Amino acid sequence: MTDQIPPKDRPRRHTLLEDVQGLVFGTGMAATGLVILTHLGLVTGQTAGLALLLSYASGYSFGLVFFVVNIPFYWLGFRRIGLRFTIKTFVSVAMLSLMSLYFPQLISFASLDPIFGAVLFGAVTGAGLLALFRHGSSLGGVGILALYLQEKTGFRAGFTQLLFDACIFAAAFFVIPAGAVFYSMLGALVVNLIITFNHRRDWYVAT
Repeated sequence: MTDQIPPKDRPRRHTLLEDVQGLVFGTGMAATGLVILTHLGLVTGQTAGLALLLSYASGYSFGLVFFVVNIPFYWLGFRRIGLRFTIKTFVSVAMLSLMSLYFPQLISFASLDPIFGAVLFGAVTGAGLLALFRHGSSLGGVGILALYLQEKTGFRAGFTQLLFDACIFAAAFFVIPAGAVFYSMLGALVVNLIITFNHRRDWYVAT
């Protein structure tokens, strides 16, 4: 199909350097958001939220749990979206898992209001996810499923993630205090609104 499109009208593919900086920026922003989240004892949605809940409940590190829970989703990414996307996603998940181990040693907060912290988490994480999406990557799990559904049906990725988040937050009431769950919902809402209003294929055509 793309062979029928004049070269000047074809979407430009990102260079390797552009992809590298995009993935590092995206995962770095997400890791910063996780520092905020764990400092406040909050959770989030998607597989990151599932990994946080399992981490809180089991005592295992978030990085290890996050890497493991994403493994089943790589096959869907490979079969439905492609090898390039799956490799980029695997690299992004691995980088976030490593960053989550070291970033807490680099950032600390003497005081952080939970409402402001939840919104700040949502803003920096949303920006990070946008960078990853625009460079053909994700942070795995539900992100892969959400992007696949958006590509195939037009159903917004943010809405798919909101539905999954509802299940995560229902489970969170059994693991963390109710107040923390509501602050967590605020943070996840900000993330998903940023994605919903800013991630559209026709607005960004580089691949």
